Amino acid sequence: MPRAYASTVIDAPADLVWARVRDFNALPKWHPDIATSQIEEAKASDQVGCVRNFQLNSGETIRERLLALSDRERFYVYNFETSPFEVENYIATLRVTPVTITNRSFVEWWAEFDCEPANSADWIDRFATNVFAAGFDSLGKM
Repeated sequence: MPRAYASTVIDAPADLVWARVRDFNALPKWHPDIATSQIEEAKASDQVGCVRNFQLNSGETIRERLLALSDRERFYVYNFETSPFEVENYIATLRVTPVTITNRSFVEWWAEFDCEPANSADWIDRFATNVFAAGFDSLGKM
């Protein structure tokens, strides 16, 4: 199963970074490739099981379900319900950990998924670079 992974250190306390990314519906506020987002069925954006339906700047639509959220450990897990990508069984985790010595944040974002083996390197790069690292760039400007 391919795994895309990216991490960074952000010059802000973990509680502040977590407050920014915690809202499962807040992608347009901090990710440069997201145009709009809404939570379906009027559920709370931190309710496990809620579905965010968002549109990329390219016009493509993605639906993701929140599978787990922990404020104590500052992470959430979600999957693709529908996406334009040729991957299956996509499950991703976004986690914020304090760097206690410097009061900064270590942020990790990864996903595991299934795809055609010949395409796995491309999908790993696209998710790690175009999705995860692109989001980190924006978060780093907090």
